[in-house]
Amino acid sequence: MRAIWNGAIGFGLVNIPIKLYSASESSTLDLDMLDKKDFSNIKYKRVNENTNKEVAWENIVKGYKIEDKYIVLENADFEAVSPEKSKILSIIQFVKEEEVDPALFETPYFLEPQKNGEAAYRLLLEALMKTKMAGIGSFILREREILCMIRPYEKEVLMVNRMRYPEEMRNYSELNIPSGKAPKPEELKMAETLIKSLAETFDPSKYRDTYNEDLLKIIQQKAKGKKTKPKEIKEPAGKAADLMAMLKASLESGKRKVG
Repeated sequence: MRAIWNGAIGFGLVNIPIKLYSASESSTLDLDMLDKKDFSNIKYKRVNENTNKEVAWENIVKGYKIEDKYIVLENADFEAVSPEKSKILSIIQFVKEEEVDPALFETPYFLEPQKNGEAAYRLLLEALMKTKMAGIGSFILREREILCMIRPYEKEVLMVNRMRYPEEMRNYSELNIPSGKAPKPEELKMAETLIKSLAETFDPSKYRDTYNEDLLKIIQQKAKGKKTKPKEIKEPAGKAADLMAMLKASLESGKRKVG
């Protein structure tokens, strides 16, 4: 793995030199975009909208438009913004992990201690596990201030979870979510029973992305000249009058699987 950020964790008056690594990778198949006529690769180019000519990376700058005029930014301008945050991931507060809504979580990263930071790194890791707390902090990564949570991962490594700022969450008030009638007591009790019957300790190793495996099988079949025909799946429609029947059938199905 290649580090994408070097800096330090600011933990009280303690600075822990660390390196940041991406902790996830895409599991999707690498599909190329092709021209339907001759299957040539489609290339994306950076084109000047006035001249229609391609522009090399070294000739591209970033700018912000104010009153129909662009203010061009240079590297020094980005470096001048909160320079301390570009090198220090400051822990602002500690919280219980369950206090943070999972909807705010984005990308995970691993933290690795640099030379002379091993002891302090281990101290923070052990202290977070002992207190069952997580740190909330911020730092600048790729010209953007990142809100994040620092927490132990598998009791071995510190992980940073990039978080969305509350203002980045869209408002759901535009959705059509009718209040509807309150569920009948027997329906609610049956739903609770169904939930409890399916409850078990979460084991992430039980889950895997099977879509890409299935797609690869279809690709291999097509390579052998075989045609595939998709199964016709009807969109399920549940009527309110069928709720009890569906709940009972779900419970019975669950019992048969257990048996």
